[in-house]
Amino acid sequence: MSTQQNILLVGGTGRTGRRVLQQLLARGISVRAVVRSRGKLPPEVAGNPNLTVIEASLLSLRDEDLKQHLRGCDAVISCLGHVISLKGIFGAPQDLVTRATMRLCRAVEGLDPPAPVKFILMSSVSVHRPGGLDARRGSLERAFLWGLRGVLPPAMDNQRAADFLLEKIGSANALVQWAVVRPDTLLESEVSEYTMHEGLVNGLFAPGSTNMANVAHFMCELATNPKSWADWNGKLPVVVNASSKST
Repeated sequence: MSTQQNILLVGGTGRTGRRVLQQLLARGISVRAVVRSRGKLPPEVAGNPNLTVIEASLLSLRDEDLKQHLRGCDAVISCLGHVISLKGIFGAPQDLVTRATMRLCRAVEGLDPPAPVKFILMSSVSVHRPGGLDARRGSLERAFLWGLRGVLPPAMDNQRAADFLLEKIGSANALVQWAVVRPDTLLESEVSEYTMHEGLVNGLFAPGSTNMANVAHFMCELATNPKSWADWNGKLPVVVNASSKST
């Protein structure tokens, strides 16, 4: 029986997603990448025998096609997000991350895999855990974020995607397990020392920093390292550079 890991990656042409793709392939993982444009993939991955490119819009794929792409996958990594532009922030689809998360999880459930499939979602520290579990977030920050979600669709989209995993998939799902990765301010830097935390590390108005490559490394660890997954399954870990000071 083959022990080759298979991972479906969506959002693999974005700033963090392309780093996830590169790091997965460097680990020898078999990757199925759903991308809207093959030409936006990192040129160095072209021809990699472990990469299968599916050129399509995830939300436009038929249910049966999506299930076929997911069949045999051990994990799904989503780095989907909204482009930082007026069209990207306010244009359709404003619920990209939520709809993609729902479709992917429901497609996995429809396959009834023999073992749970990991779903790893890249999110943001603007997403909060329910029940006041993010103790560093005071009333002023909560009010600010409430207003932000009302005027910036991506902020609401990220929160709803996390809420779907928390409330609809839950912690006892036999087919889908999940983790929501929450980086702080993203930096264009290489892999460095970083730390993971169950709750917030920095205040909203005095943010920390997280290298995109560190986010990618942690997501790859979740997908491939059983210990990392055991530590963070069903949680919303915050990832920050080791040099990022709490305030």
